[in-house]
Amino acid sequence: MLQKPSVMKNPMSYILRVLVLLVTGSLFFSSCIPMKRIEYLQQEARKGDTTRTHFKNMNLTTYRIQAGDNLYIKVNSVMAVSENIFAEEGSRTSNNYYSDAGIYLNSYLVNEEGYIDFPYVGSIYVKDLSVEQAKDLISGIVKDYIKESTVVVRLALFQISALGEVNRSGQMSIYQNQVTIFDVIAMAGDMTTFARRDQVIIIRENPDGVKTKKINLNDLSIFDSEYYYIQPNDIIYVPPVKGKNFAFSQFPYALVFSTISTTLLLINFFQTN
Repeated sequence: MLQKPSVMKNPMSYILRVLVLLVTGSLFFSSCIPMKRIEYLQQEARKGDTTRTHFKNMNLTTYRIQAGDNLYIKVNSVMAVSENIFAEEGSRTSNNYYSDAGIYLNSYLVNEEGYIDFPYVGSIYVKDLSVEQAKDLISGIVKDYIKESTVVVRLALFQISALGEVNRSGQMSIYQNQVTIFDVIAMAGDMTTFARRDQVIIIRENPDGVKTKKINLNDLSIFDSEYYYIQPNDIIYVPPVKGKNFAFSQFPYALVFSTISTTLLLINFFQTN
């Protein structure tokens, strides 16, 4: 007489074995994020060019001074400090001079009308000028007061925000004239595993209004983009991958082993009863 398959003798144990395989498999696949989604600068998506190594960004846009910006202005002269009416006061010796608050207090704010209030001169309109143009303008004005002088003009500091799937979101103070998208990512502690590197959104305010742009950091052509260089007050938002709520940053070995152990105990229980 033929024996029935063992599956028919212990249908419950068979079902439990299937369940543990399904659970383990679902946990494994839900925790995996393809490498192509987390690698920067893989290739040029359109051309498939993986050999290009030299880039020259021809889309660098000169920043135009806007209301709310802070300008650091220093007038140098061969004259004695006491004779230089534009010389800075002794605040540089303070420990707070190089803090964000110190830089803010010792810089010149561009008001809503686009003017700065410069000592002994009065209001100077600098809105929509580049930093270099503002320097030339102020230099010409200062020479009417002090001969053989030079003027230094810089953006004192500006804010950039990084939001979404980065390890340290929030505002960052920038002290450089040129900052790239990768500089900002580094300051934000890199992107998380769940970041959509091919769908990064840059929100940029300009005289025409607010514009948004999606950039692909997996694509080498980012080096040619006008959004490769970040401008003052830009907001960088990094969206998450789909299904983040069902994924794990690390494979949950403890959960899998616990599930397997529990299932084996249940199988053993049904087999002995």
